[in-house]
Amino acid sequence: MAGGKIQKKRHQQAPQQQRWGGGVPFEKSKGQHILKNPMLVETIVQKSGIKPTDVVLEIGPGTGNLTKKLLEVAKSVVAVELDPRMVLELNRRFQGTPHSSRLKVIQGDVLKCELPYFDICVANIPYQISSPLTFKLLAHRPSFRCAVIMFQREFAMRLVANPGDNLYCRLSVNTQLLARVFHLLKVGRNNFRPPPKVDSSVVRIEPRRPLPPVSFKEWDGLMRLCFNRKNKTLGSIFRQKSVLSLLEKNYKTLQALQLTQKEQMEEDKVSSEDVAVLADMVEDLGMGNNSDEKDDEEMQVDDTDMVGEASEGSSFKDKVLGVLRQGDFVEKRAAKLTQGQEALGPSKYSVFVF
Repeated sequence: MAGGKIQKKRHQQAPQQQRWGGGVPFEKSKGQHILKNPMLVETIVQKSGIKPTDVVLEIGPGTGNLTKKLLEVAKSVVAVELDPRMVLELNRRFQGTPHSSRLKVIQGDVLKCELPYFDICVANIPYQISSPLTFKLLAHRPSFRCAVIMFQREFAMRLVANPGDNLYCRLSVNTQLLARVFHLLKVGRNNFRPPPKVDSSVVRIEPRRPLPPVSFKEWDGLMRLCFNRKNKTLGSIFRQKSVLSLLEKNYKTLQALQLTQKEQMEEDKVSSEDVAVLADMVEDLGMGNNSDEKDDEEMQVDDTDMVGEASEGSSFKDKVLGVLRQGDFVEKRAAKLTQGQEALGPSKYSVFVF
C-alpha cells in the first residue's frame, strides 16, 4: 500500500512454565502451589504450637520451605509426597544437614497409604483432597493433638460455620461432631507460586475426646435428610410419606437385630469405615452449590407425599413426631440448630435409622 508501513507480526511467546528450584515445572493438576512468603510459613509454625518432643506429619511438602521450619522446632517430621520429583528435591535439600536424620519422606498418595504415628499435622494440601483427607485424619488412631491445615477459603469457612450462617452445612456438622475447628488466618493467593485462582485459609482442627457415643452410619443418614433442605422445618421433612416409609422399614430391621445381639458403643473408638461414611457423604458438596435456593419449588413436589398419609402408618408417624416433639424440634430448621441440639443422643435418635 502506498505510503503505508508494513508492520511485522510479533511472534507471541508461549507463557513461561512455573518452575521450582530444581528446574522442573509445577503441575497444577496435583495442586502444587508452593508457599513463597517466609513470614507466613513462620506464622503457621508458631500457631501450630509444636513441642520439641512432637512428631509432625506434613502432607504435600513440595520443595521443603515449610518442612525446614518444622524440623527446627519438632522432634521429627514425616512428610508424605505424591510427586517423585518433589521427593528427590526434598531429599537433596536436606541431605548432609543436621536435619536429615529427623526427616522421613514417604512417597505415595496420602489418601491410600497408611499413616504412621504423629502428634500434630501441619500441611498445605492440594485442595481437591480436602474432604477425604479431613475425615481420614479424624479417623486416624491413635488420635493426634491437632492439625493445622491450609484449605481453600470457602471450604475452610464451611468447616467453621456456625448455625444460621449461609455456609453451615452437613460438612460443618459432621466435622464439628468429631472435632473442634478454629479459623486461624486468611491467606491471599499471591503468597503462593504459582498463585491459585482462589484465596486460602489456615484452620486448626482438634479431635474431640471422647467421641460422642453415636453410630456414624445412622448419623450420616439423619444429616442427609435434615440438610437436604436445611431451611425447611424438621416436622415437614419427617412427615413425608417416603421418609416415614424408609424410617419404618429400617426401624423394624433394627428391632430384629436387637433380638439377636446387643449393640455396644465405645466412647473413644470409631472405625475408619464409620468415618469414611462421612467422607463419602461430603464429597458431593460443590463449593459453589447452594441447593437451598430451590427449596420452595422442589419441596412442593415432595410435599405431595404427605397427601393421605394420615390413614397409613399413622402410629409410626406419631412415634417419629413424638421424638421431634420431645426435643422441641418440630418447628426447628437444621440450618439453625446448634451442635447440642443436633446430637439427640442414642436414646432419642435411634428411631432415625437409615
